[in-house]
Amino acid sequence: LIRCIPISFSFSFLGNLPVTGINKRDIVFLLDGSDDSKNGLLAIREFIRRMAEDLDIDQNIVRVAVIQYSEDALTYFLLNTYSSKKAVIYAINGLTAKGGRNLNTGAALQYVRDHVFTAASGSRHQLGVPQLLIVMTGGGSSDDVAGPAEDLKNSGVLSIAIGIKNAVEAELQSIAFSPRFIFNLSAFGELLHIQPDILSFIKSKMGIEPPTIIGKNNDTWHIPQIQTFSFDFGHLICALLKPFNFHPVELDAAQRDIVFVLDGSDDTRDSFKPMCQFVQRVVDKLNIGPSRDRVSVVQYSREPQVHFYLNTHATKQDIHNSIESLKHQGGSPLNTGRALDYTKKNMFVASSGSRILEGVPQVLVLVTGGRSQDDVRAPAAALKIDQIVTFSIGNQNADAIQLQAMSYTPGHTLTVPQFDDLQTIEQKLVSYRDVVFLINGTDETKGSFSRMQNFVQTLRLDITENRDRVSVVQYSRDAEVHFYLNTYTTKEDSLDGVRGLRRKGGRTLYTGAAIQYVRDNVFTASSGSRGLEGVPQILVLLSGGRSSDSVDAAASSLKELGVLTFGIGSRGSDSRELQRISYDTDFALTASDFSELPNVQEQLLASVQAVPIPVTPTSPTFTGMCMAEF
Repeated sequence: LIRCIPISFSFSFLGNLPVTGINKRDIVFLLDGSDDSKNGLLAIREFIRRMAEDLDIDQNIVRVAVIQYSEDALTYFLLNTYSSKKAVIYAINGLTAKGGRNLNTGAALQYVRDHVFTAASGSRHQLGVPQLLIVMTGGGSSDDVAGPAEDLKNSGVLSIAIGIKNAVEAELQSIAFSPRFIFNLSAFGELLHIQPDILSFIKSKMGIEPPTIIGKNNDTWHIPQIQTFSFDFGHLICALLKPFNFHPVELDAAQRDIVFVLDGSDDTRDSFKPMCQFVQRVVDKLNIGPSRDRVSVVQYSREPQVHFYLNTHATKQDIHNSIESLKHQGGSPLNTGRALDYTKKNMFVASSGSRILEGVPQVLVLVTGGRSQDDVRAPAAALKIDQIVTFSIGNQNADAIQLQAMSYTPGHTLTVPQFDDLQTIEQKLVSYRDVVFLINGTDETKGSFSRMQNFVQTLRLDITENRDRVSVVQYSRDAEVHFYLNTYTTKEDSLDGVRGLRRKGGRTLYTGAAIQYVRDNVFTASSGSRGLEGVPQILVLLSGGRSSDSVDAAASSLKELGVLTFGIGSRGSDSRELQRISYDTDFALTASDFSELPNVQEQLLASVQAVPIPVTPTSPTFTGMCMAEF
């Protein structure tokens, strides 16, 4: 039993209904289809598609429906429309924005209750199958939400509320079955970060022990058992122990203050060396310096002990030497809450070298191998309030709920079977990519070339030799490299290179030849590509016209090489050609003209953030933001 806030209504969720199977679910997606959310459609579609791929969709197991709304609600398909996963995913891939200026969320909720969660529409409510509603809204409602939301709760529908951008917090609270089922996001691209957490809840064993709220004055919440509590997966419900609205924190800056907090208790005596080696490998990938990244190490068991502060060492070698000399502290019990509180008050302060007052991102990396004997929720919440981003790394002995509670978001939780496997996740903490921009430089782009330059400059990249690398190639009849992946090692030099671009000119566009040129001459080790080292290879094509040659063979050869191509076109582009060029059809983005490039930037970011970083097959699952997100 978990204590939670008092509930002001009396309700029994599927109290005495028969249970027909623990895997059966009726899931309805209610989507904001208004004009204001149109640019987020790609991320919404990808979110639903991934959910569908991971669910056991079948008319006898999981049924799915999709409804869009703005002023009114529109059924895209009902719970009994499709009987196979393939058919559902095909329908999701064809989802287009409904459009509309206003949002009547209350009316949409009432519509779903009256017309979708019914036997005629495929609902199996009367058979005891859990009824789930996932609401995604990007703005405030023009009508009353509380009444219809209450009706849904009283009908036994468990609603998850996802607010994006301009959603109203009070409305989300009304919609959600519990405060624990509220996700408040700043951008559509963040949907992919919470998808695993929602999926893990949906897959939990609701049928065996339905959650129940007993009486008006009883504040006890019965949480359903988790079907799979494997430490190879970062799951559970977002903010299970404490609801918290997160604000975006820039982690791709040129400077960071990073504090490693290591479990030095008796239980980690045999695994302390792998912990230290893990820290050293992460440090190797950082840009250490007084004006760059700063690092500190704290060890703890019953009490925390500082090994060095953020302003103790100014070079990578000094940090390495200090970590090499670390001795295991030992002791019990494990007081992780006390260590977090100590770290906040004594490490993330100016006197210890923290640049928190200067706006430098503050990062805490916790490595723990057991359950804390003190409370971790209050110290973790205090860290979040101060915008200190905590990554929680645990082994098979760590408490998964505590790990989730301590992490900045559930996606910042990483797990390994044992600490000898830590080497598989350091790339998750410090990720990097090779990004090549291929730009149309023909006469037709004379009026929009500066906008393409600005688009490249404003993408969030952490450019250094050991982090993100960037190349720019321009083309018309032939291709011309402006700089390679290993030409510049600083962000400023790269930006200067982009600012100095001059349009190539030319009447004919040979996109196929340009793609082949990039494959053969830019995505190579001699040009700075780290593809052979497993670093993701990304091509961003800014086309704006139809190619005069075939693109199929060149695009296929890039895919075979493992290069992820994003095709961005304008009104003059061939949409089918863009889709053939792109690694996936969802990676093909269009704007009416290149003056609208900023509008597709969020879609590009959403897709690129979802790009998997290749690791060894034994790597644990990690479902969240890295320290350097593109």
